[in-house]
Amino acid sequence: MNTMNITLKTVIDALEDKKAENISLIDISEVSTIADHFVITNGANTSQIQALADHVEEKLAQNGIHPRSVEGYNTANWILMDYNDILVHIFDRESRGFYDLERIWRDGKVIDIASIQNC
Repeated sequence: MNTMNITLKTVIDALEDKKAENISLIDISEVSTIADHFVITNGANTSQIQALADHVEEKLAQNGIHPRSVEGYNTANWILMDYNDILVHIFDRESRGFYDLERIWRDGKVIDIASIQNC
């Protein structure tokens, strides 16, 4: 398994550990230069959304991977975690529907998260 897949698996596992809702993974490497992958999910409330971000950061830090930046943590309606080639978006339900990144980035390739988890 390559480093990218290990990192993606760690992110997805961390999100699932904290009961993230509707996790999606989009490969945007062929349609954008800002990153290679988007991980998009949402939580039920501010506390859960912050816990999701904390857990992702903790699990990746155990592998020596630290975010370039984390934005939106205090308001927790959209937390953006920038891990260079992977951008993790953790929304509240309303903001996820409003921004609809899956629609905006529909030119990317949706990846079944089970294929990452089973690597």
